[in-house]
Amino acid sequence: MSHIHPTAVVDAQACIDERASIGPFAVIGPHVRIGAGTTVGAHCVIDGHTTIGQDNRIYPFASLGAAPQDKKYGGEPTELRIGDRNTIREFCTFNTGTAQDKGSTTIGNDNWIMAYVHIAHDCVVGDHTTMANNATLAGHVEVGDWATIGGLTGVLQRMRIGAHTMVGFSSHVGKDVPPFMVVDGNPLAVRGVNLVGLRRRDFSDQRISAIREMHKLLYRQGLTLEQARAAMAQLPATHPEAAQDVALMDAFLASSVAGIAR
Repeated sequence: MSHIHPTAVVDAQACIDERASIGPFAVIGPHVRIGAGTTVGAHCVIDGHTTIGQDNRIYPFASLGAAPQDKKYGGEPTELRIGDRNTIREFCTFNTGTAQDKGSTTIGNDNWIMAYVHIAHDCVVGDHTTMANNATLAGHVEVGDWATIGGLTGVLQRMRIGAHTMVGFSSHVGKDVPPFMVVDGNPLAVRGVNLVGLRRRDFSDQRISAIREMHKLLYRQGLTLEQARAAMAQLPATHPEAAQDVALMDAFLASSVAGIAR
């Protein structure tokens, strides 16, 4: 049987893998599914249509799967989906989605989510992200793989934070943050390329060179966005290793609705 503390309140309809662990005074609702190897700390509340994968570590007092903080929410059976091997620290709050969007809040794998982080309805968080204490995502936010969000940062609804970005401490994200960039402040400003992060992830010199060139085209040469995109399209000819990085950047820029931080 699952390792369920005798003081935990677990609904009989909840699906808890026999290799999961539920701590003292935790409350688990009827539509919750928890995978093998996941540990739920003391006093956590997991509710709603929430699915949690394997080998996650959820620390005490987290609230996962509560109804979205959206006045339009009418009790629809929306979801929260959490992948594998995530660390979710104390007092985090993740809400389910809304019928007005995709109906699901989604968090990927291998994320490091520190205390008091809030992830609102319909957010999509990728893999290997880091969110420091009190980072707050409003509804419908998208966070790409390997992004880092500094503590006390607020992200406005429907903003997108690209892959491999670094958002500095106590920033106000009111524009989309293109992949590979370092940003901070209020108003938000681009400070350069996330060289430390890229090197830690073993990006080659050629890939980094192409990413630095994309930064120059976007921020240093006075080009319009369309002119910068056209110039970026030529980079794979001289930097073939970076073709996927250029494609990632171009797709992000082409799909921006809010506009990018510039």
